[in-house]
Amino acid sequence: MPQPGPEQLADPVDEPPPLTLRDPLPPVVDTAGALAATIRSVATGTGPVALDAERASGHRYSQRAYLVQLRRVGSGTALIDPIPFPGLDELGAAIGDTEWVLHAATQDLMCLAEIGLRPTTLFDTELAARLLNVPRVGLATLVSELLGSSLAKEHSAVDWSTRPLPEPWLVYAALDVEVLLELRTVLIDLLTRAGKLGWAHEEFDALTRFGGPTPRAEPWRRTSGIHKVRGRRPLAVVRELWQARDEVARRRDTAPSRVLPDSLIAEIATTMPKDGQALRGSTAMRRRGARRHLDAWSDAYDRALAQPEDQLPLAAARPDGPPPARAWAQRHPVAAARLSACRGVISELATAHELPAENVLSPELVRRLAWEPPEPADEPTVAAVLAAGGARMWQIGLTTPGLCAALDAGRDG
Repeated sequence: MPQPGPEQLADPVDEPPPLTLRDPLPPVVDTAGALAATIRSVATGTGPVALDAERASGHRYSQRAYLVQLRRVGSGTALIDPIPFPGLDELGAAIGDTEWVLHAATQDLMCLAEIGLRPTTLFDTELAARLLNVPRVGLATLVSELLGSSLAKEHSAVDWSTRPLPEPWLVYAALDVEVLLELRTVLIDLLTRAGKLGWAHEEFDALTRFGGPTPRAEPWRRTSGIHKVRGRRPLAVVRELWQARDEVARRRDTAPSRVLPDSLIAEIATTMPKDGQALRGSTAMRRRGARRHLDAWSDAYDRALAQPEDQLPLAAARPDGPPPARAWAQRHPVAAARLSACRGVISELATAHELPAENVLSPELVRRLAWEPPEPADEPTVAAVLAAGGARMWQIGLTTPGLCAALDAGRDG
């Protein structure tokens, strides 16, 4: 098929034909014998291995994989139910140093590692598309625009812990890996023509060491509706209810939102019933799901009311790093000038190299550099700071000269 250049990636005028399975739908691998046969087949295949995993996010507390899909030339597609097995380490050994091909790798790498699957090399089709400055990088969009087929995504949010898995879900899962190898071929050609293949390989290499997102110090502060909560005592209510909900959800392996919605936590913290007993009879607790764990919510509420003043949460979270950029102009105008200059450099480089600004350099790393620049702010020192912050070599080489000039122009005279 003709290979489109990055400038040709646009919304299709007509809906492309739906993608269908090239091979018959394989049976789910859920026995030791079937797994052994799959491992032998994968080991005799050739070329990269396309992988995907399905979790039950929004249904379960855990982020474990409930289905693993893989495809390799010569071995076809396999759909593996990992739940009956203690791990898939032998499959990982069979894959060995073969390149993995995934879409949005950070979504799946942790759950795959939990069952013994860890890549030594990989290719991320989503990240490749970002480096090509593609506006929409969802798998269905890329398949439509680069492969000329329509990939339905109607089963992406279903409960994959369901057993047995319905056949339409399995077809959906198999199609996801069927397209990855062909998509990789097209994207490699586009990256090569754009002079970005080396950059992509650096990014992919870093992903093989991905250890998951950094845990938040106060995850309860992400409760939806918390912006309506005023006062430290009501914030303590949010914290205690969030922690009680998390414990119930973990114990039941149920998504927290299904145990007690964020909206109810925010409602309780804004209405502030007299005590736990009053909470039990409140409007918020009339919902059937919430009433199932009334004792847990009542006890958590009473704990929040009884906490000493010095143990109540602060009105705002302690910043981990620089304060929000919107406050810089007043708090530290010199740093604000540096940040503006640094952002200008990143923006110019993004335009010149047809990249999203956040892929030129992490916005958080830019903020930290502008807030507290190294001394001296010369190229070797700035390059070392960027490397320590996780920047790739291609990013360091691209951004260091301009950032040094920006830091110098914005320094306190």
